[in-house]
Amino acid sequence: MTDATEAVLARPGRVVLGITGPPGAGKSTVAEQVRRAAVAAGRRPVVVPMDGFHLAQQVLDALGLAEVKGAPHTFDAHGFVALLRRIREQRDETVWAPTFDRDLEQPVAGAIAVEPGADIVITEGNYLLLQQDPWSRVRDLLDTSWYVHVADDLRRRRLVERHRRFGDDLERATRRALGNDERNAQLVAATRHLADLVLD
Repeated sequence: MTDATEAVLARPGRVVLGITGPPGAGKSTVAEQVRRAAVAAGRRPVVVPMDGFHLAQQVLDALGLAEVKGAPHTFDAHGFVALLRRIREQRDETVWAPTFDRDLEQPVAGAIAVEPGADIVITEGNYLLLQQDPWSRVRDLLDTSWYVHVADDLRRRRLVERHRRFGDDLERATRRALGNDERNAQLVAATRHLADLVLD
């Protein structure tokens, strides 16, 4: 990954890097590693997670979508596309982005400032390369895209641990990891060939 990071840092101007992969692959970890490397290189990075565009829990409940939270249709994909477009086009003003609070299990609006001086914008999420509209518009808004791959058994163990860390008992955590999460993982895996780089 060092060479890949150096290649991103060598690009002039604002660079938008997309990091994708299935749930539990380690996208957030890779994004944080790139952010730290960018800071060390004197760049001004910011991480903008796709998860900030989760629909609110009360909306998912009202629509009967709570059990499939994390599937592509449980995000404001149009909003995510619009944000990426603003980040690319409105470089002389601060663009505010949402984040996702895992303790609250809710998106939080206006939590991340993409300031004019931000020259490395790292966005990470499952569906950056998905070929369903409007997700299919994301790829053209990225300067480069990475796909993070790990062995399935490790990825599933991470998901079970994550769900348990946020309050699920072992049975529910396992059901989520092998059910909805696994369906989403298979959907994301089908986009691997569209990435500019695969990180194993």
